[in-house]
Amino acid sequence: MSLLSQFTKTAFQQFTRPVAINNPSIFTLVRTMKVRSSVKKMCDGCTTVRRRGKLFVTCSKNKKHKQRQG
Repeated sequence: MSLLSQFTKTAFQQFTRPVAINNPSIFTLVRTMKVRSSVKKMCDGCTTVRRRGKLFVTCSKNKKHKQRQG
């Protein structure tokens, strides 16, 4: 192996990044609420609230009913 090829090989190894490891905890996405153009109450536990100029629906009985108008 020539001196030039050894130098380029060691120089290239310094600048390469390690391969990303598939760690499920890093890539876990959590959807907190539905974003819809038209929000409505789904059950009797749902309440509508206006915050920061947007209409929100929160539910005390079923957390899957959370919605935001937008």
